[in-house]
Amino acid sequence: MKPGIIKILFISLLSLYGANLAAQVENMEWTKKVGARKSPGRTDILVVNDFGAINDGKTLATKFIQKAIDECSKKGGGIVAFKPGEYLTGSIFLKSNVHLKIDKGVLLKGSQSFDDYPEIDTRIAGIEMKWPAALINVINQKNVEVSGGGKVNAQGKFCWDKYWAMRKEYEPKGLRWVVDYDAKRVRTFLIQSSEDVTLKGLTFSNAGFWTMQVLYSKYITIDGVTVRNNEDGKGPSTDGIDVDSSTWVLIENCDIDCNDDDFCLKSGRDWDGLRVNRPTEYVVIRKCIARRGGGLLTLGSETSGGIRHVLAIDLQGKGTGNGLHIKSATTRGGLVEDIHFENITLDSVGNVFQFTMNWNPSYSYSTLPKGYNIDSVPAHWKVLLHKVEPAEKGIPHFANIYASNINVTNARKAITAQGLKESFLKEFHFSNVNITAATAGDISFAQDWKFEKFSIKPKDGKELSIQNSQGVSTDK
Repeated sequence: MKPGIIKILFISLLSLYGANLAAQVENMEWTKKVGARKSPGRTDILVVNDFGAINDGKTLATKFIQKAIDECSKKGGGIVAFKPGEYLTGSIFLKSNVHLKIDKGVLLKGSQSFDDYPEIDTRIAGIEMKWPAALINVINQKNVEVSGGGKVNAQGKFCWDKYWAMRKEYEPKGLRWVVDYDAKRVRTFLIQSSEDVTLKGLTFSNAGFWTMQVLYSKYITIDGVTVRNNEDGKGPSTDGIDVDSSTWVLIENCDIDCNDDDFCLKSGRDWDGLRVNRPTEYVVIRKCIARRGGGLLTLGSETSGGIRHVLAIDLQGKGTGNGLHIKSATTRGGLVEDIHFENITLDSVGNVFQFTMNWNPSYSYSTLPKGYNIDSVPAHWKVLLHKVEPAEKGIPHFANIYASNINVTNARKAITAQGLKESFLKEFHFSNVNITAATAGDISFAQDWKFEKFSIKPKDGKELSIQNSQGVSTDK
């Protein structure tokens, strides 16, 4: 074997693993059932300008857009449309059987006043709490569509500035763990407690916080959406698409450039997430591109309700932080399992595979500093401080992860995999994986990893480090 080339081969149980992962994918019948099952059928058109909306990009149009939506709903549904131009708006709320059509030549601009985003009951970053409504909201509705070739610019810099100012204030006080929750930044598009919702064709930019969140919902389609969260600078936590305790979700043909997790699956955090106990499951992500961001596909760090039955196929990552990133913390709990990562091309990424159960401790673990009285802190602080008991309920578990047909060039690191002595990374399967990276990386606390045609070419010549593991074999 040539120096500097590491080939990890699947040695045992070859007959059991002989059927390739592509065949496994074909047999997953559930993948045919994801996505919205229907969309609004009525074709009556109501134009927001007829209700008073002015398309100058300066006059607040929120109440006029909402009036058109409400009137459309009263008529049993139909299409709400815009004349070409720019519209300044705060939170709008869609209704069942309404199709909001934002065509090419139409630009929705988010208000830069927090007063234009009323607080609602929702879940954010894993806990239920009061939070500003998103710019566009679908809450407790059925059969809704938002589509067109238009654009939505959230103008989120006012949220970024608030967050960074609070970080400077909070961190010296030992409050890094709560600043993200206190900042209350505005999401761009929220689907919550809804079903049969389609979002198609729009371009989103400059999110104040997460761009799209699918929460407590089912039968959702996100198709052909573009995210460009870099136009006004790099905003913090401007995820692309977050699927949160939701099921039967289809994401396809999307192009995400967002500065944080590009496609992310979540299911609740710590005590509150374990209380809610709702999984994210039956999710297909296909034919998408991830550019600058935290990861092509990220699972976690909110894993409390479990994440399972996921197919990510025919994806590209270009310059993003990670290829497949599964992360949690020792207070999260939950089981991440049956994840399929298939037909992936990565170029200039950080870690190809990163798996950790102790992610970002300064954020993940909540401790009230001296001088604060637990009885007088805000309600969401108390939720974050609520201990998981018994402690072992907070230990996460990752198992049955499948990666097949992965081709990687110019990576920084091939594998960073760190389980726990209380929770090994179990039954990870790799097939037809070829990686060129600066360094091979390391694996610890792993069990029964299976490899077939797995090749790493590390530029530094160092071998993959494997420690405290069982059934992870290398051919030297």
